[in-house]
Amino acid sequence: MGTNQDDEIEIDLKELFYVIKRKLWIILLTGIVGAVGFGLFTAMVMKPVYTSSTMLYIVNKTTTLTSLTDLQLGTQLTKDYKVLVTSRPVTGQVITNLDLNLSHEQLVEKIKVDNPTDTRILTISVEDTDPYMAKSIADEFASVASARMAEIMDSAPPNIVEEAYLPTQKTKPSITKNTMIGGLAGVFLAGAVILVLFVMNDAIKTPEDVEKYLGLNTLATIPVFEVRQARKRRNPNGRRAGGKQDAEGFIA
Repeated sequence: MGTNQDDEIEIDLKELFYVIKRKLWIILLTGIVGAVGFGLFTAMVMKPVYTSSTMLYIVNKTTTLTSLTDLQLGTQLTKDYKVLVTSRPVTGQVITNLDLNLSHEQLVEKIKVDNPTDTRILTISVEDTDPYMAKSIADEFASVASARMAEIMDSAPPNIVEEAYLPTQKTKPSITKNTMIGGLAGVFLAGAVILVLFVMNDAIKTPEDVEKYLGLNTLATIPVFEVRQARKRRNPNGRRAGGKQDAEGFIA
């Protein structure tokens, strides 16, 4: 009767450390290649993105802030207005006014609406590869959203605190950040491949491996030499040497 045994993989951490140490140059080289490659891709292929922002002040002259209830009402209205900014009527009007070749979903992806803590101010930020377009969309959103809020809430429109500015510096992608990500990815990938190859390699290389993996005692070791190289060392002229040929190994 045969017995079934579960295959177990034992990993010697010390041996693993020496494997990583021997292959460290491969890991570092792969990291450098990854960093340089991803950095060049970011600088030469990826388009820069610019961000322009505008601010709306939700509380207007028709709203009084004479009590805690009014303060809470102003905060709650800010949350409502934050949702209204990205509603379909607002985005649809912005698309029509600027003649944008974008869908509602595509335009919403360009917009980020923030409400600084403990304020009644909405910040509308727009990202685009064209800085002039980013400014135009942000200004149009402030105008259309302000009118829409007044219509829905039946009140005076929110005031525009700050109009959008023309961005001169790109906000993303960051060459430095992507270069570091590429380098770390290269190091991780090379390390993972080396570890997998080491763990999956079950070849017997040393007498210690015989005892460790097969559970057998080593009785003898026979060093192996290349026959051709041995013959060349004995007969440099390439002619067959006379006499009896020596053994190509020995038994310890």
